[in-house]
Amino acid sequence: MVGRRNIHNALGGLTLGLAALVVSGTAIAAPGQPVADKKPVVETFFGTSVSDDYRWMEEPKSPEFQAFMKGQADYTNAALARIPGRAALEKRIVALDNANVKVLGVNQVGDAYFYRKSAPGAANYSLVVRHGTKGKEVVLVDPTKLSVGAKHVSIDYFQPSLDGKYVAYGLSEGGSEQSVLHVMDVETGKDLGERIDRTNDASVAWLPGGKAFYYNRLKKLDAGAPGTDKYKDSRALLHVLGTDPESDKPVLGTGLNSGIKIDPIAFPAIVVTPGSDYVLGFVVNGVQNEIGLYAAPLGKAVDGNTPWVKLALPEDEITNAALHGRDLFLLSHKDAARFKVLKEDVSKPDLAQAQTVVPASDVVITGIGTAADALYIQNMDGGPSRLRRLPYDTGKVETVPLAYDGATIEGLYTDTRVPGALFSVEGWVHSGAWVTYEPKTAKIVDTGLLAPSPVDTKGYMAEEIKIKSYDGTEVPLSIVRRKDAKPDGKHPTLIWGYGAYGISETPVFAPRWFPLLENNGIWATCHVRGGGEYGEDWHLAGKKATKANTWKDLIACGQYLIDKGWATPATLGIDGGSAGGILVGNAMAARPDLFRVVIDEVGVSNALRGEFSENGPPNIPEFGTVTTEDGFKGLLAMDAMHNIKPGTAYPAVLLTTGINDPRVPSYESGKMAATLQAATTSGRPILLRVDYDAGHGIGSTRTQRNKELADKFAFMFWQMGLKAYQPTAK
Repeated sequence: MVGRRNIHNALGGLTLGLAALVVSGTAIAAPGQPVADKKPVVETFFGTSVSDDYRWMEEPKSPEFQAFMKGQADYTNAALARIPGRAALEKRIVALDNANVKVLGVNQVGDAYFYRKSAPGAANYSLVVRHGTKGKEVVLVDPTKLSVGAKHVSIDYFQPSLDGKYVAYGLSEGGSEQSVLHVMDVETGKDLGERIDRTNDASVAWLPGGKAFYYNRLKKLDAGAPGTDKYKDSRALLHVLGTDPESDKPVLGTGLNSGIKIDPIAFPAIVVTPGSDYVLGFVVNGVQNEIGLYAAPLGKAVDGNTPWVKLALPEDEITNAALHGRDLFLLSHKDAARFKVLKEDVSKPDLAQAQTVVPASDVVITGIGTAADALYIQNMDGGPSRLRRLPYDTGKVETVPLAYDGATIEGLYTDTRVPGALFSVEGWVHSGAWVTYEPKTAKIVDTGLLAPSPVDTKGYMAEEIKIKSYDGTEVPLSIVRRKDAKPDGKHPTLIWGYGAYGISETPVFAPRWFPLLENNGIWATCHVRGGGEYGEDWHLAGKKATKANTWKDLIACGQYLIDKGWATPATLGIDGGSAGGILVGNAMAARPDLFRVVIDEVGVSNALRGEFSENGPPNIPEFGTVTTEDGFKGLLAMDAMHNIKPGTAYPAVLLTTGINDPRVPSYESGKMAATLQAATTSGRPILLRVDYDAGHGIGSTRTQRNKELADKFAFMFWQMGLKAYQPTAK
């Protein structure tokens, strides 16, 4: 996310002053960094008083907050622009990123492949279709041609009809993810004129015949309604092409269906499976992984009177489901922390009598998909992926061999009308490819949709090891480095971590990160608890009351790299984004002496106030609520802003935010920046980078991402003392 603005003095409620950024005895003269006024708001929860100095920032439209953010942005942009080597670094990042095509989310319908593609030099991803792997590629939607004024447009999602005649897709501006749903005739490229707003995550499911589809739509808020209502009471509706979407019939949602209790924060979606005469109703309770699941006959799911039959509730611990005819496969972690697969007849459901067809084992089952020949089972072991299949005719699980160990499988796509599976594979130092598994030959075949990257990786290597955390728990640590690197403590080292929602950090091929390695650096990923690398137990060990395990694991990973001679406290940095802001913010608060640099990207920094933001209510299942004593204690313990202590020498910190962020409001980064700037005694910079044409990063362009990465690496190299990145005093 990038926001270069003209330097000016911020106005309104701010104390201004000239400041110098000092490191290694060198100062940068820069315009004054705004100093936020402290206006304490004190609240008492279960006998504990908590003071919030910057509650006023939670009014993002106020002139005072806007002036503070603009002043911070200008100050940061000026400071980063003065780092020698930054321009050359960005040029190198762009060259590596543009060395190869990027292809995301391939869907296959007959011989047609639909996917998002970003060609070398392209600013954003376009929606394309290709008939046959060697056919001519046709661009259906180029969002760069749709930009309005200063705001760019991005494609948020797409879904072709079951016959491939039409494709539905969502567009949003400025990284906001506030999607408007469109439909196109694929053969003619004609826009059908459909415009459905409030479809942020539409989850489109086409009906046979291609004349109608199910989708999710947020409710229209009344004037004056609180922002926390934004994601409540959404519904799954049925839309017929050519009709007014305001007359669409709701089919599944809160207070709609007799005998079905759906929480207001739940997200209902309907799934259609070719060849099955049943549809599935998924009810996702905010960010909770365990779902509510319902079934109805295909022809009867048309309105609020749909005869839904309950298949599972969240307490049944089902996280995914897939149909093959009337055979229903269920992914469950009930009494199976690393997951198992169950099977039952969807027309006669009885979960208590469901058959276990894939028992739990040492590997974690992360996904399932039904094809014509088999159930395909995606697995993970501490990060890297594996693939298995369960043929319908034999019922015996088979292993699908991949080209190399340590690969990541992404975008597993199956179709009940077609045998085999389509997916992408990549590794830390292995170029990505979209491949199919052909059951007739039992071979993996490269589709050729994504050509191998020309970036040379022969000099790099990746290690997958386990280190002991503070309590003896073995935590996976991925280390990517030059093969000839020596443990001499001279490597600028950056550790990435996340640790929330049961989401796993998996190997990724990202040449744009290789400038870190080219500068003799270490790129590490600490697979902290709270993720899903070892199943649901691993998730629960870093959730709510156990959240502290996440940053203690990260600290242990950092200490390991120091103990082994790869880094020192002067060359060690940590990086986290979104919920990873809890991780890096608290690791810094607990051990400010251990790190030279902290990068906090669109981070959750004020967890205690999270549930009062627009996206807060859906996140309560993961982080808790201040309305209960245990919830309050857990949130206060993980609130990085409240764990910052005045008079402490903190590392250099770069915080980033997008002003249109719908997931973590930009004021969280603003409050964290103000808190750190007032507290630190180290003399090291605390910078807040604000992009005014971005949100959470989901819809950012390649240009934005590369500029942000250049800023991140330049900041890191500057603060770690790399000679080429040291500014001269003026």
